Amino acid sequence: MIELRNITKRFGAVLANDGVTINVTPGTIHAIVGENGAGKSTAMRIAYGFYTADSGEILINGEVREIRNPHDAIALGIGMVHQHFMLVEPMTVAENIILGAEPGTATVLDLKKASQEIRKLSDEFKLAVNPETVIEHLSVGQQQRVELLKALYRRAQLLILDEPTAVLTPQEVEEFFAILRRMREQGKTIVIITHKLSEVLAISDNVTVMRDGRVVGNVKTSETNAAELARLMVGREVLLRVEKPDAKAGAAVLAVNGLSISGRDGGKRLDNISFEVRAGEIVGIAGVEGNGQTELIEALAGLIPGSHVTGSVSFEGRDITRIDARKRKELGIAHVPEDRHRRGLLLDFSLAENTILGVHYRKPAVSGLGIMLDQKGIQQRTEQVIRDFDVRPPNPALPARALSGGNQQKLIIGREFELPPKLLLVSQPTRGVDIGAIEFIHRKIVALRDSGCAVLLVSAELEEVTALSDRLLVVHKGRIAGEVDPKVTSTQEIGLMMTGGRS
Repeated sequence: MIELRNITKRFGAVLANDGVTINVTPGTIHAIVGENGAGKSTAMRIAYGFYTADSGEILINGEVREIRNPHDAIALGIGMVHQHFMLVEPMTVAENIILGAEPGTATVLDLKKASQEIRKLSDEFKLAVNPETVIEHLSVGQQQRVELLKALYRRAQLLILDEPTAVLTPQEVEEFFAILRRMREQGKTIVIITHKLSEVLAISDNVTVMRDGRVVGNVKTSETNAAELARLMVGREVLLRVEKPDAKAGAAVLAVNGLSISGRDGGKRLDNISFEVRAGEIVGIAGVEGNGQTELIEALAGLIPGSHVTGSVSFEGRDITRIDARKRKELGIAHVPEDRHRRGLLLDFSLAENTILGVHYRKPAVSGLGIMLDQKGIQQRTEQVIRDFDVRPPNPALPARALSGGNQQKLIIGREFELPPKLLLVSQPTRGVDIGAIEFIHRKIVALRDSGCAVLLVSAELEEVTALSDRLLVVHKGRIAGEVDPKVTSTQEIGLMMTGGRS
């Protein structure tokens, strides 16, 4: 269907693709895996015309084609769904899908015709999307279906999906995979860029492995396994499980009593929940996304207005319910947010500037009377975070947006761990992060726990939250459905509790 042949691409001094050759067979699901920064997204963006290769060629159905921009790619039947969706939220599904391909004449937009065609495509591939719904009213999983429809509406035969499950719940992943299998059955060819090996093994026919801008392996999925793929990706043996000694829990650091949180619409996001987190333990929160986990972490970090919060929160025996986020950080509460772009980083600021966010008014960021920034102190702190948390490239002057998603995550985690914290609130710590960085982040969280820090962990990855947690709370519709020991409770049982099946 498509062949990238000897593709090379540089961005300044960075060699992103080095003689990359990838063959994708028609009617298959082809996975491209590799660590963050391995060059997999760059290669596929060249295939889609987002970038132009410095050298090499692209063949479509055996014929060399010039793809200078996405318009050329779309004309050749190629569609791409990016990791961060490109949708206009106040507009409807139909309006988003037809942008750039509006039906009708130059003066009259035939939205009715477009809606009919979109509904037909939605029914054909069992996407269950209403063309009249406004985007901002859709869940993340439904928005992804809109992105798929956008490509299908333009007659795409080859779909390139960049980290398609990074923001989906386990249930949405299963539904999404069923959609992809139906597409394959109907003759579509699909390329998935991902780092999740369990999903690669579950959905793909063939796998291309990339490392440091090069292809290091092409294998049939049926002839490989997770350990082999991980070794090819990282260049060494990778521990695919979390190793941690039993927790030595101390006194309660965090005590939550009767906490309720209401949204702007007046509806309850959390409903009268109570629990404790002790020093030296990891308490996990499991639940389908949208059941109050986000609001819980943000309320504990001091990011939700007091008018929306009832109940009490105590930290080391002190009531902090009405204390703002800055004072909570000063007390030793660190926060790793679920959305690193919206809450975690200022993307146009340098790595050095990002490492002092939240502590910019005190040492080591300021000197003397606290009036002037201490550039030497900031540089030293940044270099320590970069060194301790293996942030690449290790350049404090780079803007944060120049880093891959995994390295952005390591920068945030490094900044928060350097406080050092007495309580860590961490949400989706490895979302969109490659396998080598996942292993690294897990080790750092366990080491922080073993140093006596209390950790409250939220993750949509059930495998992750059960592996890391010493105790596990399951939430459903804003309430705690139960507490379980993750060492002895099956994922099936936990999954039932997550959906209200049992408590």
